[in-house]
Amino acid sequence: MSTSNPSPLWQPTGERIAQAQITKFQTWAAEQHGAPSEGGYAALHRWSVEELDTFWKAVTEWFDVRFSTPYARVLGDRSMPGAEWFPGATLNYAEHALRAADTRSDEPALLYVDETHEATPISWSELRRQVGSLAAELRALGVRPGDRVSGYLPNIPQAVVALLATAAVGGVWTSCAPDFGARSVLDRFQQVEPVVLFTVDGYRYGGKDHDRRDTVAELRRELPTLRAVVHIPLLGTEAPQGALEWSALTSADVKPVFEQVPFDHPLWVLYSSGTTGLPKAIVQSQGGILVEHLKQLGLHCDLGPEDRFFWYTSTGWMMWNFLVSGLLTGTTIVLYDGSPGYPDTGAQWRIAERTGATLFGTSAAYVMACRKAGVRPSHDFDLARVQCVATTGSPLPPDGFRYLHDEVRADLWIASVSGGTDVCSCFAGAVPTLPVYIGELQAPGLGTDLQSWDPSGKPLIDEVGELVVTNPMPSMPIRFWNDPDGSRYHDSYFDTYPGVWRHGDWITVTSRGSVVIHGRSDSTLNRQGVRMGSADIYEAVERLPEIKESLVIGIEQPDGGYWMPLFVHLAPGAALDEALLTRIKQTIREQLSPRHVPDEVIAVPGVPHTLTGKRIEVPIKRLLQGTALEKAVNLGSVDNVELLRFYEDLARKRA
Repeated sequence: MSTSNPSPLWQPTGERIAQAQITKFQTWAAEQHGAPSEGGYAALHRWSVEELDTFWKAVTEWFDVRFSTPYARVLGDRSMPGAEWFPGATLNYAEHALRAADTRSDEPALLYVDETHEATPISWSELRRQVGSLAAELRALGVRPGDRVSGYLPNIPQAVVALLATAAVGGVWTSCAPDFGARSVLDRFQQVEPVVLFTVDGYRYGGKDHDRRDTVAELRRELPTLRAVVHIPLLGTEAPQGALEWSALTSADVKPVFEQVPFDHPLWVLYSSGTTGLPKAIVQSQGGILVEHLKQLGLHCDLGPEDRFFWYTSTGWMMWNFLVSGLLTGTTIVLYDGSPGYPDTGAQWRIAERTGATLFGTSAAYVMACRKAGVRPSHDFDLARVQCVATTGSPLPPDGFRYLHDEVRADLWIASVSGGTDVCSCFAGAVPTLPVYIGELQAPGLGTDLQSWDPSGKPLIDEVGELVVTNPMPSMPIRFWNDPDGSRYHDSYFDTYPGVWRHGDWITVTSRGSVVIHGRSDSTLNRQGVRMGSADIYEAVERLPEIKESLVIGIEQPDGGYWMPLFVHLAPGAALDEALLTRIKQTIREQLSPRHVPDEVIAVPGVPHTLTGKRIEVPIKRLLQGTALEKAVNLGSVDNVELLRFYEDLARKRA
C-alpha cells in the first residue's frame, strides 16, 4: 500500500502552505503551548493526540471561543463512552455562528440557490435579525432550554434561521428532508417528542412541485407533544388551520438573546440511517460541535471570511449541519435546494461557478456520474475560484481523483473525507498543507487518534483493519435519546474494543500517514480468512460503461461455504451476456485479485439506497440469509422499497 502511489497527484505550493490557517496555528501553538514548530503536519498531529488537553485549549484560544463562565479544566474525564469536556464552562453555539454580523453586516452570510440556479444573498445583519425575531417568538411560545424543535424542511434559508434560533434559546434542533415519507419522519421525531414543528407545504425537485400537505397533516396528528406548527409557504399555499405563519414570527427587528448553556448541553439530534431498525437518535453538544467544527472548517478546510462554502446536501444528512457551521468561520455558505442533476448532470458545477464557491463539496457518486456522462467541468464552467473539491458519502475511487485532476484543474486540492453522522465530523481527510495521493485520504484529523486495528487490538500499518479512535473527540455523542442506561450507545461503538471507539469501517493507515477506506466492516467480504472491502470491487466494476451501479454481498453458508454474488444495475441498452460477464470477472481479477471475483453476477432492476444515498449492503445480506423483509430492513429508510422485492424473491428461490 505504501509504495503503490510513489508520486503525489497534487502538491501544495510553498506559498499555499505558508498562507494556510493550519500553518499559522502551528507557529502560534509552538510559541504559546509548546507544539512542535518543525516537522509539519505529522508533528502537529502527533502533539495534538499526545497532548489532547493542551491541543483543545489551544483551539478554543485560536478561534476566540467565548466562554461566559470559565471551564475548570479541558477534560474532566477521558473515559469512553462518557468523556467530560470543559466542565463548568457555559457558551452558546448560535452566538458564535453570528459573530461575523458585527464586522461584515452587509456581506452575504447565505447564498440561496434553487433549480433556476440563480443565487439570492442574505446578509449577516438580516440573518441575525431573523434569528433574533424567531428566538424571541420561540421563547414566547414557551420553548425552554432542552425542549426539542423539529424541521421538516428542504435546504432553504428558513432552515438555517430555525436551527440558529433554536440554539439561541437553548433548544435542541432536529430535522428531516421533505422527501422523507411520514413513517420515516415519525420514526425519528416521535423518539424526541418535539414541541415545535417547522414545515413547508412542499418542495421542488427535478423541475416538479411535490405537495407535502398531507404528510404534514399526518405528522401533526402523530406528534402529540407539538405546541406549535410553523408554516413556510414554499409552494405558495395558505397556512393550514392552527398553524403560525413564518413571516409573522420573523418580522421584528430584535437582537438575538443567547442562552448561555453548559458545554455539554444538547445542540441537535441526528439520526443513523435506520436501515435495520429504529434509527439511532444521536445527541451532540453545543460546545462539542462548536470546537470540533471550528477545528475542522477553520484548520482542515482552511475556510475564512473570504471563502464561499458549497456542499450538496439535504437537511436529513449530517453534512447540512456541517455546512451551517461554515458560519462559525465567517464564511458565506451556499444553500442549494433541488436535484443534484437538474436540468443536467453538470448542475452542481454550474452552482459552484455562479456562487463563486471556493470549497465545493459533493458525493463521490456525483463525481463518478459526471465522469461517466462525459461532463467536462473546466471546459463548460468557469471554476477559477474553486480551490478544493471535497467528496464524501463513499470512498472516492482512483478514477475519480484522476477525473477531477484532469477535467477540473491540475492545481486542484482534492479532499476525499470520511467521518460519520455519529461525530458529525471527519475522522480523516482534508489537510491543505499535505500532498494528495490517488485513492487516499490525506491524513487523520487533528486531535483524532485514528488507527487501524486487528481483531486482537494490535495497530496495523499498510494492512487492512478496523477503524478505531483511541481518544475522545468533543463531538462524539453525549448520549442517544431514549437510552437511559447508555447500553445502546455502548453497544454501537465500544463492545468490540472496551474503551475504544470502533466505527465499523475497514481502513488502511499507510506508512506515509495517509488513509484508505475500504468500505463498511459490518458488510465485509471475508474469503478464506482474507478481508476485502466492497468499495474496491465497486470502483473496478463501475468503470465499465455497461454498469450503472453494483452491489456485492458475502454470505456465510450453513455448510461452512461462502457465497459472494455481485449484483449489477446495467446502463440502458446493455445486456448481461457472456461477453460482458467475462469482462466483469476479468476486470476484477486483473485490478484486484482472483479472490475478489464473485461466485455469481446477477443483473438487477436497481440498487437500493438509504435516504441519504448509501447502498444498503447489510439489509440485503440479511434478506438473502432468509430474514423476513420487515425484519431485515426498516422500509421507511429506503429510497425505493419496490427494488427490495427482487432480492426478497431471489432469497425465496434460493431457499
